Amino acid sequence: MTDRPASTEKAETLAWLRRISGDLATATIKRLEDTLPWYADMPPARRSAVGLVAQAGITAFIQWYEDPTSTPWIAADIFAAAPRELLRSVSLTQTLQLIRVTVSVTEERVAGKGDALREGILLYSRDVAFAAADVYARAAEARGLWDARLEALVVDSILTGEADEELPSRIAALGWHGHGEVSVLVGTTPPQFDVDQLRRTARKLDVDVLIGVQGSRLVLVIGRAEIPNRAEDDVELPFPEIARRLEPGFGPGYLVLGPAVPALIDAGQSARAALAGFAVARAWRHAPRPVEADDLLPERALAGDPLAKQTLVERIYRPLQAHSTDLVATLWSYLDNGRSLEATARELFVHPNTVRYRLKRVSDVIGWDATGPREALILQTALILGSIGTDATRRRSAQVRRPTA
Repeated sequence: MTDRPASTEKAETLAWLRRISGDLATATIKRLEDTLPWYADMPPARRSAVGLVAQAGITAFIQWYEDPTSTPWIAADIFAAAPRELLRSVSLTQTLQLIRVTVSVTEERVAGKGDALREGILLYSRDVAFAAADVYARAAEARGLWDARLEALVVDSILTGEADEELPSRIAALGWHGHGEVSVLVGTTPPQFDVDQLRRTARKLDVDVLIGVQGSRLVLVIGRAEIPNRAEDDVELPFPEIARRLEPGFGPGYLVLGPAVPALIDAGQSARAALAGFAVARAWRHAPRPVEADDLLPERALAGDPLAKQTLVERIYRPLQAHSTDLVATLWSYLDNGRSLEATARELFVHPNTVRYRLKRVSDVIGWDATGPREALILQTALILGSIGTDATRRRSAQVRRPTA
């Protein structure tokens, strides 16, 4: 008695597999409901979509068993049966669990049909697992590219001040976890920019960042991240210290930190100050790295930055005027006399200790110390701008320009 030809045996096996494919699919769905809690908790439409994937896998296996050279396209085609949104609701781990259950049910049903069929199932399940990994990898890559484009759009909206009602939703889509104050840091893009390393550093500092690369310019929008179970005695780092620790992620050149603003929606104000400071930072020969935009107020004002002019007048000139005209007069005289206490005292007919006391009061009122050369420049610029803007100065200018009869 001779053995049957292998082709005849394979044809009979294929015919049997086609007859039981419906039962296999039903048994697989039942096993999924019994063993995978996440499947049972799904809405009916998504359970149906997962069932289609399982059924497509069984049908594709039969086609593959008939022609193993069809692996590349059959394996990839399995996941085409599912709607695109299924990739967002079913993780790769859950997909591999689905494959494992389907293979287990099929192995149990074909037990005793020969080693060739069992080996075929194992080979095919391996190819399907690799195909699943490829599908999810491509989806993740596409999502990463989309996130990068969306992040660039958000940062550009902040820099240009063109924020609209859609900005909060776009920021939420990026997974922004920042809360409270926000500051913008502007520097140069390094030749080998490692964005992942920069994000890891930010996470270690308990801050969230939005990153924008604009040619040679690198922009970071920094916000304090919400940390669950944060201890009450944990001290949040000030933004200048955060900028200092993020500094290695930038290229050579100037690094400018904008002032802190109350929320992300106000980040445009910090961005404008940081960009204006970055444009004129080279005018300060010994500017530190990083440097705060408010430390560059004189250079920004000379370059025509209206925000710098307004800041100098509102934070220095007007508070001093409102507090005491003696403080303004003393500060003017002190700066005009080369920061000499004796010369100032002679001009004002007071004792040098009185000048020293008034300068201390100036520092208490506005927070800047006139005895330092850099801060003296800031204060003198503020006095000049404040005086130019006074009504008395404008009247004097009008009288000078008035033609004589």
